[in-house]
Amino acid sequence: MNLYIRYFDDEALVHSVEEALNFLSSLDDVELNDEIATELQKFMSSSAMYPKHIKVRARSFFIAIKTTAKTMEEFKSKGATQGKEEKVAQKEALANYTKPQPGWYAAKMTFKRVILLPETQKSQYVDTPFVCKVWSNSIQECYDKVIDHLRGRQDVDPRSQFPSIKSPNFEFDYLGE
Repeated sequence: MNLYIRYFDDEALVHSVEEALNFLSSLDDVELNDEIATELQKFMSSSAMYPKHIKVRARSFFIAIKTTAKTMEEFKSKGATQGKEEKVAQKEALANYTKPQPGWYAAKMTFKRVILLPETQKSQYVDTPFVCKVWSNSIQECYDKVIDHLRGRQDVDPRSQFPSIKSPNFEFDYLGE
C-alpha cells in the first residue's frame, strides 16, 4: 500500500511512512513532531481506507490517502473513484465488524462529552476516554453496547458526540471466551 500526501499545492506519492515524513519535512510550513509521525504510522498500519487529515498546526492539515497506485500519474488517472482492490478491501474490513466471534472484548472509546461551565453557563466539548470489557457476539455488537451504555448514563449529556466504529477513537481487543 502506498500513500498520497498533499499539503496545499505540494503533493507526493510515497511508498512508506519514512518517505512521507521526509517529504513533509522538506516543506517550509511543516514542523514534524512525534505526534504526527505516530498518527501517520497508525493510519498506514490500520485497515481504514478513507482519507486521513492530520493536523500540522491550528487550522492547517495535510491529507494522507492510501492507494495501490505505483505512480502519481496512475493515482491521478483513478480520479475520485477508488480502484476495485480498494473497494474490496473496504468491504472486507466492514464485514469483519459483523463477523460472529462471541467472547469478551476490551473496548476503549474517546468521545466528545458536553460539559457545562458553571461560571459562564455555556457548554464545551471535552475529549473523554471510556474503557470497559464487554461480552458480545461481534465487534459491531460490542460498539453498539458501549454507545448504548454511554447514552443511557445520567452523567453523559445527550448532546455528546460519539466516534464511528471506523474511527481511531474506538479501539478494541478480542480477549477470548
